[in-house]
This record gives sequence, C-alpha cells and structure tokens, in this order.
Amino acid sequence: MVRKSSFVAGYLLAFAASAVWSGNFIVARGLSNSVPPVTLAFLRGTAALIVLLPFAIRPFCRDIKIVRKHLGYLSLTAFLGVSLCHTFVYIAAHTSRALNLSLIGLGSPIFVVIIARLFLHDTLTLSRIAGLAVAISGAVLLITGGQIQRLTSLTFSEGDLWMLAQSVMFALYSILVQIKPAEISQGTLLSSMFILGWILLIPWFVWEISGVNTISLSSTTLAAIVYLAVGPSLVAYLCWNRAVKVIGSVRAGFVSYLIPLFAGIEAYLLLNEPVEWIHVLSGALILIGVFVATRE
Repeated sequence: MVRKSSFVAGYLLAFAASAVWSGNFIVARGLSNSVPPVTLAFLRGTAALIVLLPFAIRPFCRDIKIVRKHLGYLSLTAFLGVSLCHTFVYIAAHTSRALNLSLIGLGSPIFVVIIARLFLHDTLTLSRIAGLAVAISGAVLLITGGQIQRLTSLTFSEGDLWMLAQSVMFALYSILVQIKPAEISQGTLLSSMFILGWILLIPWFVWEISGVNTISLSSTTLAAIVYLAVGPSLVAYLCWNRAVKVIGSVRAGFVSYLIPLFAGIEAYLLLNEPVEWIHVLSGALILIGVFVATRE
C-alpha cells in the first residue's frame, strides 16, 4: 500500500508540474517583443532566487559538503534544466509559431523514452508504445484544432531548431534527475540547480545585454516574470523532480502530454474560449494514452 500511495503521489506531482508549465509557452510568446530571451531567463532566475533563498539558504549551507562532492552532477543538471531549457523556449518564441512550438515540444517525452532505453535499459513495452501513439494523436488533434491538414502547410524556422534542442535538453535533464545520488535531498537539488543555473547564465546575459539598447519592463512584464519565477520555475521544478524520483522519467514524460490539455482548460476558465467537440475528443485521447502508457 505504501508503494501504491507513493506512486499516486508521484503522478499527482507530475500532473501539477504539467498544469503549471502549460502557461509557459503563452507567457513566453507574449513577452517575446519586450524582453530579449536570455535576459528574460536571467530575470526569471533572479526572481526565483529571491523567493527561494530565504527558505533554502540554511539547508544549502548545511549540505555544502554534499554539494561540493557532487558539484559536477549538480552543475550539469543546472545547466541543462535551468540555464538552457527555458532559455531555448524563449529564443524559439522569437521566430517560431505557437503551433510549431507546441508540436515540437511533444518530442521531449519521446526523447526521454529513447534515452532511458539506451542508457538506463528501461523496458519499452507494447503498452507504452501504444499509449505514446494515442497520446500524441490526441495532442496533435488538440493543437491543430482538428484541422490535421494544417500540418502539411507548416513552415520551419530557426526557432524550431531551438525548440527541438530544448526537447532534447529537457529529456536529458529528466534522466539526470532520475539518477540523482541518494544523499542529495530534493531541497538541496532545487536550490543548487537555481543557484548554479543562474551563475552559468551570467556570461550569456552580459553578452546579450551589451547589444541591446532598451528593454521594456512594464508592470505587466514584471508580473509575468514573477509568475515565471514562482510557477514554471520553483513550483513546477519541485513537483517534477519529486515525480521523476518516484515514478521515473519515462512515466513522468508521458504525463507531460497533458500540458496542451491543461492549456485548453486554462483558456476556457481565464479567457472564456469555447469548448468544442474536438477539445473533448482530443482530451479523452490524451488521457487514455497516458493511462495506457503508465498503467503498469
């Protein structure tokens, strides 16, 4: 019973992370014309540290010997998960269409499956393959609004390559979280990630800001940065890291197919966008696919 309840908690945490991350693409697209991408990632990381440090500084100092021992692992995890992942999304949002961003983002769970199979010898069962296919079908149906012919008219840009790289980076990050050394606590992992990830962003930020004349930081922009710092950064990463440790990177990756579904729900609740039959059908396919792929 303990193991079963732990798995349930793991899935709920993955659901929570996916729900919070669902608003990330929308905000990134909305800020693409007012804040340069690396600057946005740096400001987001700065705001996240301001919120996190009062709670994390004492545990981090207490575990400083563990941090030094595993500095290589923590630096690589921070570089992939914090310095690169969301920065790549923000760069992609400047030149890639929202449809492209969403579709290419679906590749991350596939990369997780492939990497886990190659390096962790994770079992690729028939139910996982079937669930993956059904979940992808539902997500594509939802993203295209049922107009599958839109896929034939897609044009690709430089931003699409950045988004593809982001999918690979996030898959590698998820695998690293799964093999986290046992002596590193979740709190130490999170605080180390954001401290090291923020430090590793500084040279890139300085390089970008040296070539920018003005940055528009309105009250709306600042509120969006705070949302990115607290929601898609601290809350989502804390939930995701714990979920990956409990249920594994592959199962958590399948749950991330719920992100477009959560985005649709948020659009209905916050923007009063109508719910049509295509939304219900695609949502059902995603849920069925996730269930089939993770039921073992």
